[in-house]
Amino acid sequence: MSTAVKELGRVELINLERLAHILKGLSSAELETLALLLDEEASKSIRQSLKELEEGKGLPIDEW
Repeated sequence: MSTAVKELGRVELINLERLAHILKGLSSAELETLALLLDEEASKSIRQSLKELEEGKGLPIDEW
């Protein structure tokens, strides 16, 4: 067992176990979404794209 896990209190360890259980139940699409949300660069790019879309700066798909 790692030192970090040994230093966790019982409540924190239970919360980690609950989190692990939740993560195991995610579909592949949900895991991919989670990965994007955790990726700061990807999240920044998505936010910027949404902002540009709201401002009418988006390109029609046939102009890509």
